[in-house]
Amino acid sequence: MRKRLHTIVNHKAFQATVIILIIANAILVGIETYDSIYENYSFFFYLADRFLLWLFTIEIVLRFFSTSVRSFFKNGWNWFDTIIILAGHLFTGGHFVTVLRVLRVLRVLRAISVIPSLRRLVDALVMTIPSLGNILFLMGIFLYIFAVIGTMLFSGIAPEYFGNLQRTILTLFQIVTLDSWSSGIMRPLMAYNQWIWIYFVSFVLVGTFIIFNLFIGVIVNNVEKANDSEEDEGKETNQAPATVEDMKRLEQQLEIIQTELKKLHQPSKE
Repeated sequence: MRKRLHTIVNHKAFQATVIILIIANAILVGIETYDSIYENYSFFFYLADRFLLWLFTIEIVLRFFSTSVRSFFKNGWNWFDTIIILAGHLFTGGHFVTVLRVLRVLRVLRAISVIPSLRRLVDALVMTIPSLGNILFLMGIFLYIFAVIGTMLFSGIAPEYFGNLQRTILTLFQIVTLDSWSSGIMRPLMAYNQWIWIYFVSFVLVGTFIIFNLFIGVIVNNVEKANDSEEDEGKETNQAPATVEDMKRLEQQLEIIQTELKKLHQPSKE
């Protein structure tokens, strides 16, 4: 029974059906934001939400019984899906209307756990967290140095941008995002000193191109690691049934060899 459920759950048609249900849930949640439509068909939206919730519950139950309890809860995505669905059953009633609407939106995130490519991408992002701390610390050092220099140089010229340390840090964060830093901040200040561009260009080169490229490099590296680990797991699962079949074949061959040896020994005894 477990093998049959495992085959059903991992079938492409089953996964495609789940994705369609998630998309339908997302469309319903989006339509609910239009008050004129929701007020006229509120009962229909309630029935549709309950129907989708129970379909998702059946899906989780099938996935639970298609594998062992330990392997099911070993996967973090199964925890995520189970919590989202259970919360939809627990937070019911008029007191939890806002909570229920938020949970309906969170069901759309279940598309990540269903689509393997998105799951690998999120796993890679999670793997970047340890390296991310070092990069953020490095970026914080450069940001603080440039913020102190910018406050000392430009506090009298542009106090709205560089009046104190926190304003300068906010301005530099805007520059890192490349949000109108040239036309809105740098060029007006160049009217006071034409060499001001050196400060801004150097910060953009360090903060945007170098630091952000470090982020991208770490993420790409972890995406490759996540793909390799998933391929290794797939090879292990594919090799496990083969080893069981090989053991059975060896046992059958040993039995055949034992019977042949008995036949050879019988004439010598006579």
